Amino acid sequence: MPAKLTVMRHRAEFLAVDATGKKWVANGLILQLGPQKAEPQPRYGLTATTKIGNAVIRNRARRRLRALAFDFLTVHASPQHDYVLIARATTATRDHAELKKDMVTALKKLGVWRETNA
Repeated sequence: MPAKLTVMRHRAEFLAVDATGKKWVANGLILQLGPQKAEPQPRYGLTATTKIGNAVIRNRARRRLRALAFDFLTVHASPQHDYVLIARATTATRDHAELKKDMVTALKKLGVWRETNA
């Protein structure tokens, strides 16, 4: 059964994930990973800085990352972690299949990928 995702909204939560230093950089996104003690479900946060473009591009990038989070973090990610997805300049325009590959690779390289029976 897919886990429910909780959204991280406070800067301190993002900084705690960043402090662990565990991340994977792909062409379409950056995935940071941190341990979490509070809840038995995965939490995620999204970041898109002004470096990647104007508000329209940043919002498009965040929408695409949010869709990836719901597709993969609920089913395939370890629930004992917090995840921060950071948009890159290519996130808004990268092919969706390539973004999916980036996400799967990041989860596997960070060692939090779970296979499902479905």
